[in-house]
Amino acid sequence: MSQISFNSINISEELQRAVREMGFENTTEIQAKTIPLILEGRDIIGRSQTGTGKTAAFAIPAVELTDGENKTDVQVLVICPTRELAMQSWGEFKKIYKYKSGVKAAAIYGGQHIDRQINELKKGVNVVIGTPGRIMDHMNRKTLKLGKLKMVVLDEADEMLDMGFREDIETILSKTPSDRQTILFSATMPPEILAITKAYQKQPEIIEVITKQVTLAATKQFYCEVPAAKKPEALIEILKLNEIHKSIVFCNTQRMVDEMCRFLNQNGYEAVGIHGSMRQNVRTQVMKNFKTDKSALLVATDVAARGIDAQDVEAVINFDIPPNTEYYIHRIGRTGRAGKTGMAFTIACSRTQVLQLSEIERATKAEMIFQDIQVAGHVLHINSKPPITEAINSLSTEKRPQRISARPSKDISGSKRNHPVQKADTARIVINLGKEQNIEPGNIVKSIAEKTSLSGSDIGRIEILGKSTIVEVPDAHKQEVVDAMKGSRIKGMFVDAKLHDDGMQVKNAVPESTKRFIKGRRTDNRG
Repeated sequence: MSQISFNSINISEELQRAVREMGFENTTEIQAKTIPLILEGRDIIGRSQTGTGKTAAFAIPAVELTDGENKTDVQVLVICPTRELAMQSWGEFKKIYKYKSGVKAAAIYGGQHIDRQINELKKGVNVVIGTPGRIMDHMNRKTLKLGKLKMVVLDEADEMLDMGFREDIETILSKTPSDRQTILFSATMPPEILAITKAYQKQPEIIEVITKQVTLAATKQFYCEVPAAKKPEALIEILKLNEIHKSIVFCNTQRMVDEMCRFLNQNGYEAVGIHGSMRQNVRTQVMKNFKTDKSALLVATDVAARGIDAQDVEAVINFDIPPNTEYYIHRIGRTGRAGKTGMAFTIACSRTQVLQLSEIERATKAEMIFQDIQVAGHVLHINSKPPITEAINSLSTEKRPQRISARPSKDISGSKRNHPVQKADTARIVINLGKEQNIEPGNIVKSIAEKTSLSGSDIGRIEILGKSTIVEVPDAHKQEVVDAMKGSRIKGMFVDAKLHDDGMQVKNAVPESTKRFIKGRRTDNRG
């Protein structure tokens, strides 16, 4: 059963009307397999990638099962890893319940003033979509009550675990009714996901879609190899040569996004950027302009990759090589959608990067076509044969790079986390919790990402000592991180944070306030 007509699904006429207005006639494979089971009340484990229609796969039955007459109790909770994905899911829900009386959804996430969200929750909603940290904030404030919850959805569960949200997810699930329906979607199924399904789901039905072929089938993939210094010029040539109008350019760092936006604008292209350091209202406006074609060229980091849902994207260009195969799939999943064809281009600048692309090509089972790019008056690789195979054969075994993992790499070795942020652009922050408090890198990443404008990918090296932790953050955001972390809590313990002086001695001690809290005798007034 690859797909079926929406008319054959047992949903109300109100939802049928909304689905038709959204332009849907037939389901995708994941929708055909999951919607009937969710409507029956079954717990689901769905393994599916971006671009397969999984949001509608859980949103349609969730809306159908929501009692519109009950406008005071939250009946459906959707947990997402990022603000962008939460906003995207919220938008999808609003389209689906457009004609169903009484159903209303609220989106709650970091980066937006919490008072606004509290006011919306007080007015009465029965569907809540949010990020783990902000959901926890509202639960602690008693502004979000889950005692009458019927369904919880974990969307992109593997990404949430990578960001260090496992503890929050388990806390949230433990506060929900035991008879709730639990829906989980994940691109991969590592042991941590299986542990959650075993603990919190009841005889779940496993639905697996061969998503790599689905995601990439309508997208032609190309690559080129140029010297590193010529990459910006190669980007311009790709845009010109292929007459690309609407496209997304992916970079690995915020700084590169800003630099590429400036470069493109200086060369006659109206480019806009989006990354984690931008204010939420700015990011929202950028995405609105891109979706409505007011902006045709978007430059982004991977923090936005899972939340970009725009129509008619002609091409995705990887200005920087993605960290791994999973990110590559999510990036190019932004094009070739809704029955249309798309193009994906990747700019390599070394033999090692070409080899990385060969691993991606092998993992995705989709051919990457070599494209000659003329830069600075000469053509690189005039031969028509793709140089990937040649590069592999020309390198000895010891020179070959390690195979790229299909899972996003945390770059964690022991208690240290390495990140390709250049030292000149970073500052070091000292936090008063360490190994003795069972602190892990994921705890630090999650806490900073939730409380500041930074995303997990912006955070650099993390070194966990006995009773303290040193973390690298972008220099421009050092004071924001210090201010946000002071007085916050990690794993229930109060945090103190300060800028690290390279000449200072890091004290391997826990402040008195933390000691008092650990002993259960909280005597300070921070909260």
